[in-house]
Amino acid sequence: MTEEKNQKYQITIGIECHVQLNTKTKLFSEVDNDARGKEPNSCVSPVDYALPGMLPRLNGEAVKTAIRAGAAMRAKINPMSRFDRKHYFYPDSPKGYQITQFYHPIIGEGSIILPSGKKIRIEHAHLEGDAGKLSHFDTYSLVDLNRVDTPLLEIVSMPDISSAEEARDYCKELWRSMIYANVTNGDLYNGNMRFDVNISLKKPEDKKLGTRAEIKNLNSFRSIERAVLYEYERQSKILDSGEKVVQETRGWSDATGKTTSQRSKEEAQDYRYMPEPDLPPLNLAKDFIDAEYSKCPKLPNDYRTEFKDIIPSDTLEILLDYPELVKVLSEINVANKPIGYISNLFASVLLAEENQSLLNDQLPTSAQLTELAEMKEKKELSSTSAKEVFVKLFEPKHASKSPRELAKELNLIQENDTGALEKIVDDVLANPATKKAQEDYKAGQEKVLGFLVGQVMKESKGKANPGAVSEILKNKLK
Repeated sequence: MTEEKNQKYQITIGIECHVQLNTKTKLFSEVDNDARGKEPNSCVSPVDYALPGMLPRLNGEAVKTAIRAGAAMRAKINPMSRFDRKHYFYPDSPKGYQITQFYHPIIGEGSIILPSGKKIRIEHAHLEGDAGKLSHFDTYSLVDLNRVDTPLLEIVSMPDISSAEEARDYCKELWRSMIYANVTNGDLYNGNMRFDVNISLKKPEDKKLGTRAEIKNLNSFRSIERAVLYEYERQSKILDSGEKVVQETRGWSDATGKTTSQRSKEEAQDYRYMPEPDLPPLNLAKDFIDAEYSKCPKLPNDYRTEFKDIIPSDTLEILLDYPELVKVLSEINVANKPIGYISNLFASVLLAEENQSLLNDQLPTSAQLTELAEMKEKKELSSTSAKEVFVKLFEPKHASKSPRELAKELNLIQENDTGALEKIVDDVLANPATKKAQEDYKAGQEKVLGFLVGQVMKESKGKANPGAVSEILKNKLK
């Protein structure tokens, strides 16, 4: 989006996000909710197949999880909500309708605060059951009903987003909030959260919003940003030519970097909503709501406040993508330990591309990380050695070891005993091979000090503290 085009057309964005809740069973039956690695159509019940006489039974844990999600959005929880039938006929929907909450959702108004400080309002969020999955081949399609009635929370934002960057940041912050609140597994690749992005353009002086197009099922933050940028250009060209934007559903291709038309966008009346006759209204007591609401743990903005004067904001934004890591950092911070050095270790070492897989393993404990930082502070470990011990702490075979034990095993602990170091320095200075370097240093060529330090490190088999060696050499060569 160029500045010129931004002045010509104003972009308005609203986002609907489908969050798969991490309950053990489905929304309306006692079937396994985790179908990862399972055979197609193996996690399905008669309720999911919509066999005659099979009635839905609401999963109470899904209701509790939804309340926790509402707390993560600082949203109002409605004491009374109810389910409705949304009629549509797809091959992956055996019932011929979806059980959702159209008229009375469980979650009311809330908000998500972006890292920039901008507030994006949440209109509402409602519970619903997911559809199945179609796999398309050349001449036929296969249906897998494992995903039918997976509990979803659909979160609907207000049209407060006004750029591709804000769309990306909103989706990422919403994803973080749901992960921190333990609402979802948050695996974007496997569709645990999917984003539908509604985009419209209008001239700044126009009062009415433009016709919107909806980009369906985006599941990466980069794709969201790219899709908005492309759609801005596409709609701008249509408006520039004097034509009208068509209200429709469009798909996004990462490969082509383009959106393509899928179908005309239905309105609410096209779905023929009606109250769900097989589920009574959901009436929640205030004490029940308050108890579940209070279970929401610390959220990203809480950690931003905690670490504001301790960890640089750009480093913290990297670390906030890893909730368990941030929890460990918070434990260290509460104990008034060297949090700055440890956070830098994570950012510079662990988050390097070749080390990211370590985050799938168990994190070092706050006690291990604190001891490592203290050893570095006391110069018992060099920077390089400390990083080596840090990475080793993630390996399962080292999980129970202290950094000191591990450093001893790896022969990495630096020699700081002044007397022992002076003896090694004296031996190096007595070596005729170093006489020329000593004379050059005394003549003002300070860079040769590095050569002499290297000789001492060699004699100590790498265990001498280079800083201490350098100081001893300077004193002896005066």
